[in-house]
Amino acid sequence: MSSAQDPFYIVKEEIQESINKLLSTFHQWKHMPVDSQEQQNLAKELLVGCESIDWQVDELDKAIAVAARDPAWYGIEAVELDKRRRWTTTARAQVGNVKETVIAGKEVDGTSTSNINGMRRELMRLPNSSHQFDRSNQYAVQNNDDLISSESDRQLLLIKKQDEELDELSASVERIGGVGLTIHEELLAQ
Repeated sequence: MSSAQDPFYIVKEEIQESINKLLSTFHQWKHMPVDSQEQQNLAKELLVGCESIDWQVDELDKAIAVAARDPAWYGIEAVELDKRRRWTTTARAQVGNVKETVIAGKEVDGTSTSNINGMRRELMRLPNSSHQFDRSNQYAVQNNDDLISSESDRQLLLIKKQDEELDELSASVERIGGVGLTIHEELLAQ
């Protein structure tokens, strides 16, 4: 069976595309301001993507293990099985590195940085004089309203983008599931 027809390579290509998207998002995440809402959203997206890819690679590993039990039956040589195992190991390592870095970044942000920023914010709220506070309070209220409005718009756009990405992910999982069923059917037919 040529690699173009081999279901392994079809699934591998889909997973590799997911890994490439994950690495691109990870690159964006690394270059965002620390403790920003957008960085936190991307961190969640990255962790969900890591879990999804891990699951896909696990399923591919299971298929490799089935083929490894009787390589002659499936027409696969030991060299090809080793090549496939190395790819899944490499894919798992890439995803694991992203996951570890994101988790470590969240822990760092959640402890020292945010506590310091929280203290700064608390100290900045204290007024120097009551007259100055009244005037600055009016400006602050207006600025807060503007910020809330723009933040709300930004969050709606992020939600829309996430919905679109979830739709893409769902379609990808459905394709991979279909390919898995095809593999299963072909294996049973052999």
